[in-house]
Amino acid sequence: MTERKVTPSTPPQKAARPRSTRMLTVWTTFLLLAAVIAFAGYWLSRFGDVIAERTGLSGSWIGLILLATVTSLPELVTGISAVRLENAPDLAVGDALGSCVFNLLLLSVVDFFHRPGCLFARAAEGHALSTGYSAVMLAIVGLNLSAPAAIAGLPLSPATLAIVPIYVLALRNIFTYERRRLLEPPEPAALRYPGVTLARAVTGYVAAATAVVAAGVMLPGAALDLATAMGWTTTFVGTLFLAAATSLPELVVTLSAVRIGALDMAVANLFGSNLFNMVVLAVDDAAYPGGPLLSQVSAAHGVTVLTALLMTGAATIGLIYRPTARPARAVSWVSLALVAAYALNAALLIDGLGRQGFSGG
Repeated sequence: MTERKVTPSTPPQKAARPRSTRMLTVWTTFLLLAAVIAFAGYWLSRFGDVIAERTGLSGSWIGLILLATVTSLPELVTGISAVRLENAPDLAVGDALGSCVFNLLLLSVVDFFHRPGCLFARAAEGHALSTGYSAVMLAIVGLNLSAPAAIAGLPLSPATLAIVPIYVLALRNIFTYERRRLLEPPEPAALRYPGVTLARAVTGYVAAATAVVAAGVMLPGAALDLATAMGWTTTFVGTLFLAAATSLPELVVTLSAVRIGALDMAVANLFGSNLFNMVVLAVDDAAYPGGPLLSQVSAAHGVTVLTALLMTGAATIGLIYRPTARPARAVSWVSLALVAAYALNAALLIDGLGRQGFSGG
């Protein structure tokens, strides 16, 4: 599917000031919605941590299931809104895949702020199970994107039929692995939240999740306005800007978890979010009324899939090899590779904006 740039409709002459005002309004709206998601994400992390302590679940498990699922609510709500209300499939796919890449970039942020030592030397090796399953699902999505004509007449993308059972299998295997290894024993609840009851935590958790959902519904419209005002493609906006905005809860949750010393919760949240983002794609496909979603979007998303696979592979190597060296005492070589891969993906998308006929920017 060939996607065109969204260009402003206002005439260039005598419209400079109105257009500048419109651009300011568009950026302000987009950033305000992103701020709501970030603020709600902070409270999701706090109340999610309380629920983990009160229920006795491990930090890794609570990060993989509870936090990862809810911090991915913006991607879920935004994706459904994009395909149902805005008829913008490239926004939905760009958001889900771009969020995977952004989440992997956040591993380098965790590595930087985790001063006791290299993230990949201290995080549990069991996280490699999550990266393995994530790579499998990303590859399936990539295969679908490479053959849009072959799946065009189907009611759903074949990837959708495979993603959900693989996700369930991944959760089952990860849970079984944790039961065997007991990677992270739960800490006593009184150490961090002595005055917060489980009922209060659940209430706050639901309230924060509601705010995330409300902002997520409005975000695709703001992203389309941004693409129109700037003359950018929806693939470019979805993959870089929308994905970063909907990944703000992961950023806040991750930094909060690192600050309280819950390293495996932080890492599990990021890898779990990437697993759930594949489920988000399946839900978007089922909600899209125009046929198989992956046959109706730009081939440029394949670049993001390959980047996500590259970054997932680098993270897996780090978890197994467990490097301890930190160049310039900042981050490990694995984190440097993640940053370089993310920058390359962004550069390729930006380069596509300037080439006429580029399908999807």
